[in-house]
Amino acid sequence: MPDPRYPIGPFVAPDNFSEQGRVKFIASIEATPARLRAAIDGLSTAQLLQPYRDGGWTCAQVIHHVADSHMNAYMRFKLAATDDNPFVTGFNEAQWAECPDATSPDIGISLSLVDGVHARWVTFLRSLDAKAFDRTFQHSKNGPVSLNLALALYAWHGRHHTAHITSLRERMGW
Repeated sequence: MPDPRYPIGPFVAPDNFSEQGRVKFIASIEATPARLRAAIDGLSTAQLLQPYRDGGWTCAQVIHHVADSHMNAYMRFKLAATDDNPFVTGFNEAQWAECPDATSPDIGISLSLVDGVHARWVTFLRSLDAKAFDRTFQHSKNGPVSLNLALALYAWHGRHHTAHITSLRERMGW
């Protein structure tokens, strides 16, 4: 059985970035909301409160995390596209996941946020030219990050967290 922390494997940065790769990554980001909705379709409240692995987040926390993370990502992309290497802070994902809004099985608002953020984000991404993806933001923990790298990372991130839920469903026979 694969490592349940990384059901699709850990993130591996591409060796190079191309227009064809960016199109693929943007399509993956665009598909994330529908994939998340399909992954949780028909789950009961008890199932939404089931951790995807021992010591892991619940399915609901995964949905709330994607909303939190991808809102931050969208802002980072816009900052990098409009400012010169802006400083952005990381956030304590583990602590955010323990906030009351992130432990709730009520995932409707977070799903709506993911829908809206992704619609705006994809429109914005498709408006950028190739040179814009070379722009960077200065991450508080990771140093300079190009939009090319961030694009690949967030395409993986959506698939990664969706797979947390779908792999749990497979293991549990849901």
